[in-house]
Amino acid sequence: MTEAGMAPGAEISVVVVNYGTAELAIAGVESVLARDHGGRRVDIHLVDNASPGDDRAVLAEKCASTAWQGRVTFYPETENHGFGRGHNLVFRALAARATPPDYVFLLNPDARLENEAIALLADFLDATPEAGFAGAGISKPDSGPVTAAFRFPGLVSEWVHTLGFGPVSRLFAGHRVALPPNHPRGPVGWVAGAAVMARLSMLRDLDYFDPAYFLYYEEVDLMRRASAAGWQIWYLPEARVIHAEGAATGVRSHDAARPPRPAYWYQSWAHYYRAAKGPVGAAALALGVIVAAAGHQAQMRLRGKPSALPGRFIPDFWKVAARPLLQGRDPLA
Repeated sequence: MTEAGMAPGAEISVVVVNYGTAELAIAGVESVLARDHGGRRVDIHLVDNASPGDDRAVLAEKCASTAWQGRVTFYPETENHGFGRGHNLVFRALAARATPPDYVFLLNPDARLENEAIALLADFLDATPEAGFAGAGISKPDSGPVTAAFRFPGLVSEWVHTLGFGPVSRLFAGHRVALPPNHPRGPVGWVAGAAVMARLSMLRDLDYFDPAYFLYYEEVDLMRRASAAGWQIWYLPEARVIHAEGAATGVRSHDAARPPRPAYWYQSWAHYYRAAKGPVGAAALALGVIVAAAGHQAQMRLRGKPSALPGRFIPDFWKVAARPLLQGRDPLA
């Protein structure tokens, strides 16, 4: 860890975990440095997750610059920890301070502040002691607001989403996980991890992100555990962030093309549902997804249209998620 003058007594610590998006991460950090955050003391923690190329050198040079000194702490990691573990190493360092910050703000490396989002979220958490998380509204650079607030997923939502049949989707619209991009301010199941503020004391009590996850479902799991512990999760669309989704992972939620998903997506899916539904519930849900996927492909063939599922979905889902669950195994254990 390289300190560019960590600000003592910061009220809010911003955490950015970079992998292969150095220039975007720099823009995100500078969007934080450019705001006054309502006069709150803010410091920034920039993790490079063993990026390929010259990201580490580029970020190290920037952190040593006069403009960043005294405000940014750099963590040049030699291992790609993934999303949750990359944040955990900062959370634990912050919690060990003599005076930890009240809040941490997670900002994706491919995201940047559009307004005084940090101040708006912190003011809300100050005024709402029952809230543990407050998520910002998110827009794409070229197409306006996108979904950033969600219901928790479950058996019905997974089956309906995988089946992808319009009349069934409309019948079960109340189970749809993704809430509309214009969803109003209020409590929700979970919010996007790309731009969310949390109480550090709550995260410590929850033992932070589950380190088993590499990528995907880790924020859903963390907010599920927070909700079970009695905390509310709120969505505040007036706090605005611009997000170039998928710049680091290459996975985007609305791609017309459907490339295969990485194995860790299926592993995370299985691990999440074992935690949320138990071994039997997760295994039953996996079977339901397989049946729904077969139904989706059959009805798309009848309609003369290509499948809307990711490439190789059934064989990959079966091999990486469903079969281990049916054997009583957690693929991330």
